[in-house]
Amino acid sequence: MMGRASLPATIALEDGSVFTGASFGAPRDSGGEFVFNTGMTGYEEILTDPSYKGQVVVMTVPHVGNYGVNGDDAESGAPHVAGFVVREACREPSNWRSRESLPDYLVRHGITGIEGVDTRALVLLLREKGAMRGIISVGKHRRAALVEQAREVPRIEERDLVAEVTCAEPYEWKQPPVPSGALRGKFHVVVVDCGVKRNIMRCLADRGCRITVVPAFTGAGEILAQGPDGVVFSNGPGDPERLPQVSAAVAGLIGRVPVFGICLGHQVIGRALGGRTYKLKFGHHGGNHPVMHLASGTVAITVQNHNFAVDAESLPREAEVTHLNLNDRTVEGLRHRELPLFSVQYHPEAAPGPHDAISLFDRFVEMMPGEHG
Repeated sequence: MMGRASLPATIALEDGSVFTGASFGAPRDSGGEFVFNTGMTGYEEILTDPSYKGQVVVMTVPHVGNYGVNGDDAESGAPHVAGFVVREACREPSNWRSRESLPDYLVRHGITGIEGVDTRALVLLLREKGAMRGIISVGKHRRAALVEQAREVPRIEERDLVAEVTCAEPYEWKQPPVPSGALRGKFHVVVVDCGVKRNIMRCLADRGCRITVVPAFTGAGEILAQGPDGVVFSNGPGDPERLPQVSAAVAGLIGRVPVFGICLGHQVIGRALGGRTYKLKFGHHGGNHPVMHLASGTVAITVQNHNFAVDAESLPREAEVTHLNLNDRTVEGLRHRELPLFSVQYHPEAAPGPHDAISLFDRFVEMMPGEHG
């Protein structure tokens, strides 16, 4: 990327707002829902999180790319964002783990990037008006025409995004379990891939689990046929209301095998229990969200990436709210009062510095009485 002249680029949003900057990724136009992420680091994990499918991510930290891209930190095989917006992109990273620069990485994967944008003004606009459809256009174009294009971008709620990111067929996670002795391979966990992040599998493998990953739309009978000791419903993109098959699978497993849901998995569990979900104004995206465990009063600093939430008032008596977001009091955790099922809205596998939530994987393993493998 060094030495390559930057092309002018423009952001146009559905409300008519326009921001200008310069292209630093693939020289192509791209549209999606604009959201912002408050993380200070972790841009490689953000870019490769399948939950961002269909979205353009605006970073609030002004300087992005300074430690480059190494591939080991990726949460999936390729970036999933529809576009990437920063104040300033670093072209000469300084880190011993770096294998390429952020601009080179985006170009290689065909991801549109724009820098030189007043990201502070853009984020304040998204906070005030909520997440909006928009486009990044590379080159010089008429602003009015770009705004019209922005209004034609499909809404997240209208897209079958999970179908775009789930695996095509079941597979075994290859990383060997870390523990030795009696724990090694003791438990067999089926992970329902709604857009799963690699670190979820790593955390399970670290606890001695053998892991089978299955497509998102796998039925309860097919899951049980794998002989699991426990089932995880993963994170993923889009509206949980569009996933009745996944919620039906959860319902078919309740009481038959321990179930753990993460992010989108939490939302489909909420719906399987009879609750409703709704879209947040601008979502939760970042590594600094405080969440309280209601029973103990302890607070964890969590990583979050979601646009929908479970409506607490809609839940039946057998579903207990276990965690709340301290910023806006939204539901961050659920459990069944009698059966082995629980879920969290945040990402316990992600470590924004502290490892406050990692023990949730221990809790899940403790639910599994079987001894397979």
